[in-house]
Amino acid sequence: MLAEISDADVIVIGETHGHELGLSAAAALWDDVLATHPNSALAMEFFERDQQLALDDYLTGVTDEEAFREAARRREGNYPPGHQRMVEAAREAGRPVIAANAPRRYVRMTTPEGYERLHALSDEQRRLFNPPVRLSEGKYRDDFVSLMSGGGHGAAMSDEMVNKIYYSQQLWDSTMAESVVSATMRGESPVVLVVGRFHSDFGGATVEFIERARPDLTIRTISVVDTASAEIDDEDLGRADYVFYVGQAGDDDGDGT
Repeated sequence: MLAEISDADVIVIGETHGHELGLSAAAALWDDVLATHPNSALAMEFFERDQQLALDDYLTGVTDEEAFREAARRREGNYPPGHQRMVEAAREAGRPVIAANAPRRYVRMTTPEGYERLHALSDEQRRLFNPPVRLSEGKYRDDFVSLMSGGGHGAAMSDEMVNKIYYSQQLWDSTMAESVVSATMRGESPVVLVVGRFHSDFGGATVEFIERARPDLTIRTISVVDTASAEIDDEDLGRADYVFYVGQAGDDDGDGT
């Protein structure tokens, strides 16, 4: 796997949020990339663009970890050990960590009709997010609508609410993609993007938007799946270039490794 991804411009790791072993696997992969690619960079869904200064101050030694956690609003629930390990590895190697996502206060401003409220904001505000020119369709949208309208992500929602949340989802996807593309334009390679796997599985919208912006980039995808299997399951064919089966969260018997 490492040989296959070694020449990629972008490596997308789709994680299962909060899965300790899965996050450990992602951190180990980032360690391997750092060891062989001096121009690599880490981009993370879990930091928003207005937290970039807090990250930069910590990575360059301007602030200590306590000040960083306070400035970046990091708590135990949103800064698990795997993420911390990745940030610390980047800090030790002197490599950037990119706050890839759009701030939630702007994401909440989407409507069932789109981004008109966001377009009315100032240039400085709009620097923190990137609405897509064209929405992602096909399997990605179908899966999202099924998840939301069918109650798979909590209570079933109205069509209007599903549309609003899909515009929000696409704002995340497009902003993260732009963050990655901007890093590649600065000469950082590979850019390792860590996201929730819905964004990247089966060529999800974050991957799609990267490809739209720079079709010349080589992208490799990894999906961390919270089941155990000795062989690739039929439902996982095409999910990513590589699938890590890590077992259910809290499974300590090793069957998922």
